[in-house]
Amino acid sequence: MSKSRKPGTRRIAVVTFDTGAEILDIVGPLEVFADASRTVAHAGGPKDAYSVEILATRAGPIRTSSGLRIVADRAYHDVTDELDTLIIAGGSGVEQALADAALYAWLGRIAGRVRRIASVCTGSFVLAEAGLLDGKRATTHWRYCTQLAARYPRVTVEADPIFVRDGRLYTSAGVTAGMDLALALVEEDHGAAVALTVARELVIFLKRPGGQSQFSTQLEVQAADGQPLRELTAWITDHPAADLSVPALARRVGMSPRNFARVFRRETGLTPARFVERLRLEAARRRLEESRHGVDKIADQCGFGTAESMRRAFVRALRVSPTAYRSRFSVRA
Repeated sequence: MSKSRKPGTRRIAVVTFDTGAEILDIVGPLEVFADASRTVAHAGGPKDAYSVEILATRAGPIRTSSGLRIVADRAYHDVTDELDTLIIAGGSGVEQALADAALYAWLGRIAGRVRRIASVCTGSFVLAEAGLLDGKRATTHWRYCTQLAARYPRVTVEADPIFVRDGRLYTSAGVTAGMDLALALVEEDHGAAVALTVARELVIFLKRPGGQSQFSTQLEVQAADGQPLRELTAWITDHPAADLSVPALARRVGMSPRNFARVFRRETGLTPARFVERLRLEAARRRLEESRHGVDKIADQCGFGTAESMRRAFVRALRVSPTAYRSRFSVRA
């Protein structure tokens, strides 16, 4: 039986697995859409900007990977009416979904009637198996990018971005990146002000553009065993323009330069120089995305010294110049 659609309401459906679904892949985006509905209504817009539902192979309780149960509203094959946005969730149950030929047949039938189709985390494997990502750019959780590329050679897999849009198809990285993607969809529908209001309401630290990296240099090195190194890397993050040469950093932790370089690489998997460059790149990317400062000033603030040095670092790591990066990913743009 078809659900009635209110004027101005966009219907969002998340397809999940009967077991092994990642609960945040499901409820994270749905919370974004629900909060967006309240925000739009509060601003005088439609009362129900979005309606949301969960689909599975059958209606009723399904068990997620955390052990919690959620309730699917309908079986996906019962949905023949209009949807605005279809989202495929990820999780360990994706292997079960990859064996579900009926799911791919249904996706093939409904795909042409959906305005946009998205996936969260390993949900991209389902879209790829259905052939929907052939000839498209896509991403997934960083841990599975190599597997996605090997299994589906007709898909151009981008391992770095938080989410990727190619036409009306959207794929996102792991778990919480689904909320970043949902915020971008809300921004498409209702503008940046609504999306930023929702991000604040949900206490999301930063509304991240899709091109921002899945990888955080600072997060990676927090696994270091030694307290001095953890404190040092935190200090480096706050002082990207300081003298971050090996001798200077070694002095801060009371070690010889040679021993410091050896211990740093052993604990973090990165040489000090590689870590510093990656951290400075992250700092520069944030400033390019969020500020109005010129490239020369950002290069100085982030320790590159000159705009040309920063340009070379960007091209080497990201294959794009700082100016091109800003034009594509600036929040202001």
